[in-house]
Amino acid sequence: MQFGCHTALLPSRPQIRRWAKAAADTSAQVTVRFVDTNEGRKLNCEFRGRDYATNVLSFPYETDPVVGDLVLCVPVVLREAREQHKPAAAHFAHMIVHGMLHLQGYDHEAGKREAQRMEEKEREILVRFGIADPY
Repeated sequence: MQFGCHTALLPSRPQIRRWAKAAADTSAQVTVRFVDTNEGRKLNCEFRGRDYATNVLSFPYETDPVVGDLVLCVPVVLREAREQHKPAAAHFAHMIVHGMLHLQGYDHEAGKREAQRMEEKEREILVRFGIADPY
């Protein structure tokens, strides 16, 4: 875990590990980095060609075992949690699970069927932690 951005609302290291492990279908070596808006925007622009900070970016290097990086933009995740009337921890959990699924090849942008498959998997994982349907 790397912390390029700090706030008391960040989840604990054990929470992050539990959420990531729950979303991994195989062994995994993943770095989770928390960033501010500037770094999030720069990475999204550089790697996705989109000039804004997004909630989570996934950088897969291998899929079996899973090797990759997740980058969570803290201000974006916290803003979305407020807007969606969710606890910050629940939204961080969702973004980590979401990112972990991307690292394993899930892609909600590949069509409606794939989006439904990914969302259902997210729901199955999050309910184990008592987290309500994020959609």
